[in-house]
Amino acid sequence: MITKIDKNAVRQRRHERVRKLISGTPEKPRLNVYRSSKNIYVQVIDDVNGVTLASASTLEKSIQEEIAGKTKTEAAKLVGQTIGARAKEKGIETVVFDRGGYHYTGRVQALADGAREAGLEF
Repeated sequence: MITKIDKNAVRQRRHERVRKLISGTPEKPRLNVYRSSKNIYVQVIDDVNGVTLASASTLEKSIQEEIAGKTKTEAAKLVGQTIGARAKEKGIETVVFDRGGYHYTGRVQALADGAREAGLEF
């Protein structure tokens, strides 16, 4: 019998492997990405204090108005620019990029490029 591979379980194992090596500090927080089939979410997290410093997603009203009629990749880039601007407002210059176990291509790469354009350094 042919069994289907659970891609989300594979991603979660990959994410656990990466999370052993990286964590966010108050000086250099972690930029975490979660990608669903329709939306993308991103947070800037200080793991030492367990606090989310900034967040953005495609579900926000202000972003939804701008992404109307655009592709998911273009929406991800806009979310990246938004999180970059919000992080800069809080005085965050550099972050550790946590791709959440996803491959660095497509929407995840577009989000990272948008955050870099907004002034964040990885």
